[in-house]
Amino acid sequence: MCGKFTQMATWAEVVAFSQPLVAIPEGGEVIVSTPMRMAKVLRLGEDGKREVVSMRWGYSRPGNTSFKPDHMHARAETIDSRPMFMESFAERRAIVLVETFNEGEELPNGKTRQWVIRPKDRKPIAIAVIWSEWEGDAGIVPCFIQVTVPANDLVSKITDRMPAILQPDDWSAWLGEDDVPLKDVKSLLRTYDDAGNWSMTEQASPKKKSQMDLF
Repeated sequence: MCGKFTQMATWAEVVAFSQPLVAIPEGGEVIVSTPMRMAKVLRLGEDGKREVVSMRWGYSRPGNTSFKPDHMHARAETIDSRPMFMESFAERRAIVLVETFNEGEELPNGKTRQWVIRPKDRKPIAIAVIWSEWEGDAGIVPCFIQVTVPANDLVSKITDRMPAILQPDDWSAWLGEDDVPLKDVKSLLRTYDDAGNWSMTEQASPKKKSQMDLF
């Protein structure tokens, strides 16, 4: 299950509103997001126009006075029926644009090996997310969680789930710009099968000097 991703800090603000997606430029500041940390999220504002806002990764249960991420992901198969997610799916859908995302491989010794997945063409990955507002001691905090689907042939070598990846033509329906029945919106949450366009590389630990490619 994806537990980390990277975004280009300045690039996201500039190109998040445009399609088709362009290649990510070399260099620049990189945002590393893990659960409880902030990330840039593309959603529709109150005026119905796209906007990029900072949100915290994770859903905390109602009643928690301090933020604790009880949920980081929502399964596409049950996103429209689980009480924790169904309202967000119906009314608050968004996109997280990432440069890379991580998947963890559980090893026999109980440890987890991290793999970094990135497109070979360096185009950004559009991950489907839902969002909500959590209120606690710190006030109102906008939060998001990723939507997951069954893994494709590449990712299934290490885990059984992966983020739901949206194609550029699907953005309008997912964000709510187009008047589309929810059953058709849900159908956008499918396994990304163009695994040949991705590379998967073992994340080097501090003691490692090089990385090992899975392919």
